[in-house]
Amino acid sequence: MALRAVFFDLDGTLLDTAKDLSAALNKTLEEDGRPTLPFSETRGIVSEGSYALVKKGYALNDDDPQVPVLRQRLLDHYLQDLSRHTTPFDGIEALIDTIHQHGLSWGIVTNKPWPYAEPLMQRFEFASAPSCVLSPEHVKHRKPDPESLFLACEQTNCHVSEAIYIGDHRRDIECGRNAGMPTIAVSYGYIAEGDNIEDWQADHCVDHVSEIWPLLEHYLD
Repeated sequence: MALRAVFFDLDGTLLDTAKDLSAALNKTLEEDGRPTLPFSETRGIVSEGSYALVKKGYALNDDDPQVPVLRQRLLDHYLQDLSRHTTPFDGIEALIDTIHQHGLSWGIVTNKPWPYAEPLMQRFEFASAPSCVLSPEHVKHRKPDPESLFLACEQTNCHVSEAIYIGDHRRDIECGRNAGMPTIAVSYGYIAEGDNIEDWQADHCVDHVSEIWPLLEHYLD
């Protein structure tokens, strides 16, 4: 393998968005006179998305008709204040700078809806621009289906054998494996209580961003 591209999941892998998403949930709860949730209770489910946050905050089941309505209210709050607390994870900016210096491309493959992913990414500037930012709206099947990674490779002009996918959720690793590319699981993201990244069958597992580049170097030649 001669590495040409590195693809990242967004929430919990590239950007630390949990506090802003949690704040949006709590604004929704406050509007309804309900108790807010401490960050310690919501951080671990951010990668599950806004549906999971609403179900957690309101103690609802999947099929409760209130869930879609409450989710949209949460997302409206989130869109109004996307990045008050959001930052790249420690070491991400240096990692992308190193990726750029070595002539590699990088991109984003996320399940975050495009109306939120696109304006969020506009607020951050890295050493180089991403070759792609792909959300569920760009494909027929979302992760863990590999369609989004195939499209990422197409837009980056590389083969799946020349790319690596990095994520903080089991579905990210399954997506990469389904696409036939190496994967890196990160524990610094939003890992659900009781989950263990070692169980996801990723090619590599790391606890900090600084551990990623030494792994990528092995794929350069």
